Amino acid sequence: MFDNLSDKLDKAFHILKGHGKITEVNVAETLKEVRRALLDADVNFKIAKDFTNRVKENALGQNVLTTLQPGQLMVKIVKDELVELMGGDAAGINLSGNPSVILMSGLQGSGKTTFSGKLANFLKTKKNKKPLLVACDIYRPAAINQLHVVGDQIGVEVYSEPENKNPVQIAQNAIAHAKQNGFNVVIVDTAGRLAIDEQMMNEIAEVHKAIQPQETLFVVDSMTGQDAVNTAKAFNDRLNFDGVVLTKLDGDTRGGAAITIKSVVNKPIKFIGTGEKMDAIDVFYPDRMADRILGMGDVISLVERAQEQYDEEEARKLQKKIAKNEFGFDDFLSQIQQVKKMGSMKDLVGMIPGVGKALKDVEIEDDAFKHIEAIIHSMTPAERSRPAVLDAKRKMRIAKGSGTDIQQVNQLLKQFDQMSKMMKMMQGTKGKNLMRMMGQMKGMGLK
Repeated sequence: MFDNLSDKLDKAFHILKGHGKITEVNVAETLKEVRRALLDADVNFKIAKDFTNRVKENALGQNVLTTLQPGQLMVKIVKDELVELMGGDAAGINLSGNPSVILMSGLQGSGKTTFSGKLANFLKTKKNKKPLLVACDIYRPAAINQLHVVGDQIGVEVYSEPENKNPVQIAQNAIAHAKQNGFNVVIVDTAGRLAIDEQMMNEIAEVHKAIQPQETLFVVDSMTGQDAVNTAKAFNDRLNFDGVVLTKLDGDTRGGAAITIKSVVNKPIKFIGTGEKMDAIDVFYPDRMADRILGMGDVISLVERAQEQYDEEEARKLQKKIAKNEFGFDDFLSQIQQVKKMGSMKDLVGMIPGVGKALKDVEIEDDAFKHIEAIIHSMTPAERSRPAVLDAKRKMRIAKGSGTDIQQVNQLLKQFDQMSKMMKMMQGTKGKNLMRMMGQMKGMGLK
C-alpha cells in the first residue's frame, strides 16, 4: 500500500539526516523532493505545492534549523500535515434512522456491489445490526445476481425485484419491507456507468430524493488516482454525498486519491477496502494512514485485529494444555488460523513499525503457512497430539504426503519445539501477566 510514495518520502528525509548542520537550503531541497514524491503519487500540483508551503512555514516556525534532531521533527511536521490533508479525525457513519438508509453511488467497476456486502457484514458483525441489501441496478441482471451471491456469503438478506425497472419504487418497497421485518439498516446498491452521464445522475438524484438516506456514500477505485478525485467532484456537485469509500487500496502503490480527495470535495473518507474477502474493510483513520505512508507502521490497527480474534476462553484452555505439556500440532494449527483471519500477510507486516520498510523487496505471500498446514494435515491425530513419536520413517511419510521434503518437516518440528519451550516459560507469573494484559486491551477503547 503506497509503496512508491513511502520510498520516495524516505529518500527525501535522508537529505536532512545526512547533514550535521541544517540550513534553509537543506530544508528547501528536502521539500522539493517531498513535492516531487507527491506529484509522482498522482497528487494534484496545486495541492502538492500548498502542502509543501505549509510544511515549510511550520518547519521555520518550529525552529527545525536549530533543533538537535531536525530530520525527526520534519517527519513529524509532514505527518501532521498529511493527517490534516486526509481529513484530520476519523469520520463515523450515521446510523440514526429507523431503519438507517445508506445509499451507495459510484461508477461501474469501482467495487460498489462488493463493498455494499462488506459494509453489511461490518455492520452485522461489528455493530450488531440487522442489515438488508437492496439491488437497485435495473440495467445489469448480473449485478442483482452478484448481490445475492454476496448476501449468501455473509448471511444477509437481499431485496430485489428483477422485473421492476423503476429504482425509486424498488428502494421504497425495500424500506417498507425492512420496517415490517425488523431490519435496522438498509443498504441500497445503485446502478453505475462506465462514465458519468446525465441519465445516471438524474436517476440516482431521484432515488436520493425519494428515500432521504441518512448516509450517501461515494465508492471509488483508489487505483485510478486523479480520475477518482475528478469523478468524486462530479458526483458531489450533483449528489452532495456524505463520505467517500476507497476500494482496492491494497493494490494502490501511489496513494494520490487517498491523499487529495478530502481537500477537493471537502467530504471525509469513511471506509477503505483492503482486499477481496468480505471482512477486508477498515474504518479510515487519517493519522494511522499517515503513519503507514511514512513507514511508521500501524500498531493500533494490528492490536485491534488481534483482539477481534482473541478468545479468552480458548486462551485459558491453551494455557492449561501448555502447563500440562499437552500443547500439540492441532493447537498450533488453531493459532495459525487465528493469524490468517487477521488479514493479508503483507498488510499485517506493513503494520509493524520498521518491518514493512525492511521487507519492502521481499514478496510476502498470503499462503505463507501453506506448507506448514500441509505438513500438519499429513500427520495422524496421534502424531499431532504427541510430536515426540515422530521418527525418521514417519517423517518420510509426512514429507511425501504433504508434498514437502524431510528438511522442511524437521525445520517445522524444530520451530514447534522452540515455541513449546518458550510458551512453557511464559507460564506462571509471566503467563498471568500476559492474560491480564490481553484482558485489559480488550476492555480499552480499541473496539
